[in-house]
Amino acid sequence: MNSFTDSFTINGITLTAQPICRQTEVLTPDALDFVAKLHRATSERRQELMQARHTRRAQIASGQDPRFLPETESVRNDPNWRVAPPAPGLEDRRVEITGPVDRKMTINALNSGAKVWLADMEDSSTPTWRNVIQGQLNLTDALERRIDFTSPEGKEYRLRDNQELPTIVVRPRGWHLPEKHMLIDGKPIAGGIVDFGLFFFHNARRLLAQGRGPYFYLPKIENHLEARLWNDIFVLAQDLLGIPQGTIRATVLIETITAAFEMEEILYELRDHAAGLNAGRWDYIFSLIKNFRTRGPRFVLPDRGQVSMTQPFMRSYTEQLVRACHRRGAMAIGGMAAAVPNRKDKAANTASFEKVRADKTREANDGFDGSWVAHPDLVPVCREVFDAVLGERQNQLDRSREDVTPDDRALIDISTTEGNITEQGVRINIEVGIRYIESWLRGNGAVAIHNLMEDAATAEISRSQLWQWIHSHAITEHGDIITREWVEDMLDEEFARLERFDGDRFTDARSIFEEVTLAEDFPTFLTIPAYARFLTEAKEEASQEELIAA
Repeated sequence: MNSFTDSFTINGITLTAQPICRQTEVLTPDALDFVAKLHRATSERRQELMQARHTRRAQIASGQDPRFLPETESVRNDPNWRVAPPAPGLEDRRVEITGPVDRKMTINALNSGAKVWLADMEDSSTPTWRNVIQGQLNLTDALERRIDFTSPEGKEYRLRDNQELPTIVVRPRGWHLPEKHMLIDGKPIAGGIVDFGLFFFHNARRLLAQGRGPYFYLPKIENHLEARLWNDIFVLAQDLLGIPQGTIRATVLIETITAAFEMEEILYELRDHAAGLNAGRWDYIFSLIKNFRTRGPRFVLPDRGQVSMTQPFMRSYTEQLVRACHRRGAMAIGGMAAAVPNRKDKAANTASFEKVRADKTREANDGFDGSWVAHPDLVPVCREVFDAVLGERQNQLDRSREDVTPDDRALIDISTTEGNITEQGVRINIEVGIRYIESWLRGNGAVAIHNLMEDAATAEISRSQLWQWIHSHAITEHGDIITREWVEDMLDEEFARLERFDGDRFTDARSIFEEVTLAEDFPTFLTIPAYARFLTEAKEEASQEELIAA
């Protein structure tokens, strides 16, 4: 393949991207055949489920509040079923570190001392072809302990000798994201199928030989039928490779508002493969805004910095999650604290540590079995908190939360939410949105801004809040009505303040930000138009290279 416009087909999959170094190690004929079989067996159902998302979102927009499902009441009321017991390497999850699967971050995460590494191919990773393929290579290299990295400044990174590595749990892309460089019958394969399939095919047996297993985090699930689809994929994948059923384990992120009404049902659908649920707090807030964005003042939230885990509707969500998990023998994993240490600012660093300590203390006391951090410096903080609560135990599965009463109305009752909308909150949303998209367009899906770790989820909150505030004519604490024109004026001011540099993508980022924030219609995910921009630019660059070569 000599150019972007060239393509070739292997075992039914057409590859359209310019090849990168070592990609043939990942895209072997057998691996592509495996991915093709997973795609063909599930593509039609996935499309139906994606359409069902739009239907349900329209129902909520028309005034139909979600409730616990009457048709699955028997699942919730049956006290006898439980998920599979914890798999090897997942018995103790008191501290998990999250991060993208680039080479440097892989090494840092594996050296962090965490019990689990969430190897993220989703919200903190930009799905360029290079990132997709190199992420797979990095994971295999890490499992083989042959991974190293030297920075442009000459700093060397390598795994520590004789150190037990954290258990690796891979987060593939959500169902909504396509992989447009891999086509079957002219249509893209789901990014999640690509990420899951390639990792499972190349590493499932390797992991079993090491005493672990192929484990996954499942993002953006909106209901139990989507969990059922993943379970069917797991069954098929294990059959195709001749691996015992139940070898795969999956932790589901409860990060959509609709999934919160079906937590036990989701565990039930995955029960032979279920490892637990995670409180994916940032996407959860985004999902609430997205689904109720046109429902008027009742669902308007204050500045995103004030939507903390202590707000009543967020407390209800996390407490009901722990109850559902422990009732069924599944792990409850807390969410990521966004605070990031600043080694150059002692005061800011101390403040970040205290915020994280308070967040993790609340989770541990609520019964969570572990929690996430985004930076190696925070691993000892999280571990210390959970050590104090767990003592000699590996987890808190023996701690029932039957004191918590399932309450579907409390999940969407934001009437007692404290806080205000401020001009500064509007400006922060603008700045974070543009700066994050700019970073994303350069291939970086996670970026620290003002000592907070921003990824796709937090950027989604920023832009969706602005969209909702504009369309609901929200009023700031000083009585200013938020209009499109007012936001546009502030956008001009904030854009002028950005620190520019050679090769920055701020102009493109602003264009995308305006598209997903100021348009009359609400784009479902900001990464979809951003990904389309990626593909267009890649083709233009390839065409230019051809002209130069000619």
